[in-house]
Amino acid sequence: MRLRPLGALGALLLAARALPAQTFPTDDPVLKRIWALGTDSSHTEQLAHVLFDSIGPRLTGTPLHKAANDWLVSTYKAWGIDARNEKVGTWRGWRRGWSHIDLVAPRVRTLEGTMLGYSPGTNGKPLVASTIVLPRFADSTAFVRWLPQAKGKLVLVSAPQPTCRSSDEITQFATPATKARLDSARAAVRAEWGGRNVRGTGYSLAIGTGELGMRLEEGGAAGVITSRPKDALGTIEIFETYDTKAPAIALSCEDYGLVFRLTEAGDQPKLRLDLDAQLLGEQPIFNTVAMVRGSEKPDEYVMLSAHFDSWDGSSGATDNGTGTLTMLEAMRILKQAYPHPKRTILVGHWTGEEEGEVGSKAFTEDHPEVLAGLQALFNQDNGTGRVVRMGGGGLPNAAEHIATWLDRVPTELKTQVNFSGPGFPAGGGSDDFSFACYGAPAFGLGALSWNYNSVTWHTNRDTYDKVIFDDLKSNATLTAMLVYLASEDPTKITRERVDLAAEAARLQQQAAQRPPNAPNAPNAPNAPNAPNAPNAPNAPNAPNAPNGAGRGFRGGPRTWPVCAKAPRTTDPRLK
Repeated sequence: MRLRPLGALGALLLAARALPAQTFPTDDPVLKRIWALGTDSSHTEQLAHVLFDSIGPRLTGTPLHKAANDWLVSTYKAWGIDARNEKVGTWRGWRRGWSHIDLVAPRVRTLEGTMLGYSPGTNGKPLVASTIVLPRFADSTAFVRWLPQAKGKLVLVSAPQPTCRSSDEITQFATPATKARLDSARAAVRAEWGGRNVRGTGYSLAIGTGELGMRLEEGGAAGVITSRPKDALGTIEIFETYDTKAPAIALSCEDYGLVFRLTEAGDQPKLRLDLDAQLLGEQPIFNTVAMVRGSEKPDEYVMLSAHFDSWDGSSGATDNGTGTLTMLEAMRILKQAYPHPKRTILVGHWTGEEEGEVGSKAFTEDHPEVLAGLQALFNQDNGTGRVVRMGGGGLPNAAEHIATWLDRVPTELKTQVNFSGPGFPAGGGSDDFSFACYGAPAFGLGALSWNYNSVTWHTNRDTYDKVIFDDLKSNATLTAMLVYLASEDPTKITRERVDLAAEAARLQQQAAQRPPNAPNAPNAPNAPNAPNAPNAPNAPNAPNAPNGAGRGFRGGPRTWPVCAKAPRTTDPRLK
């Protein structure tokens, strides 16, 4: 797809958004050229428009994901960079159409909601059905006895929130007594409606409808109604279902509460669902890989890494479109500023990260030569904010190299990055894990929050307008510089591992010595920029929830993460 010019207003905005003047600690002309290309002639806004507005979300196994793969390949080739789609395996395919959801009794109101990913539709005609609340059961036997009552009805299976206001609002405005009551009520409904035994049914909703949805479908339910509100007004998570006949929808906190109250009060509400979707069966899925071959050490590799898939409740802009564009733009810059690298430069745009790092795991299995020759991998996957945290991935020698590289980048970029030294290996939740578990030098580029967890992470609000382009340009520029410096480094990073237990103890002692109101240190447990803030609804059930100290670990791991094989076909997550 061809990039369209932004016009006069766009040109003025680009000029206005140029990053501030830089202070270079060296006279390296390549670094200066990278800065100029990244700040004065960035392509990030045009690329974002195509990916987020024209193509849209990239749910694994869907036609939109494949269209986006093909767009990446054509974009790279237009820049003179070799690129290809590499088949990973297959995944369940699905096409999302429209979702029209209306309350039609006892009054008429169009509801804010949409299908869950992979949901069946309504077979070309509207479905009108009454609603029923999933009751509390003594045990799974009682649930089975109740199932006939759900036949032909839409079953409400999520917690009714006591309020849809955010924790920040409650903290700011509520009396202490009101805050205590609301906090207690929220905790109670999370406990009652969550976990692997929802309301005594013996079944789990997983991250969507899970095995409970399948059992309700088997029992003849017309459909399933869910809601996973985040800690922000109007924001809900939208994940997946494994139902194949009974549609599954997600409603906003406010509209779910409305339907729940009407049902519970005996007002006999009815909903009209007009859902267009198509289940496509197992479909091939692909990573997109691009390469500039090294001129002196072609069998050693510096990698750029970002997952390309997304959930599809919105556009997948900050999870992980901004990570994708960071790497895409960095490659464009490098092709112009550093066309003949010493080491081979690779970029991996991974499929299936949201399904368990499927694409990156497959790549490490299919390319042992890259693992063996890897000098450094830079992965970005936590929102639109500028990079503010970085560590050595649990490798002391890597920390020495990174410190040297950071000493050479412009002061304005170096000072924004809190470098934690050796740090910890990635522990799951993003694609650097797929490399770190082998002991390879894989480094996460931790971003400033911009309310990533409460507003955009896996939500219906993850759209183009949430991108902070100044930060995105900064990230692409910094990444291009780090890749260049890693490629030019005269020595290869060695793979001695940090003593994880000792490092975790050191961080805990450091945390204990901080004043009570001091902000968390970078990469410390529960760092404030990490997703899954303590007050976030549904945080315990979030998939692959990233945490503070090396994604996937709280407080630091005591043992090195263990690699897991890539699923090469659909691997249902039902619990």
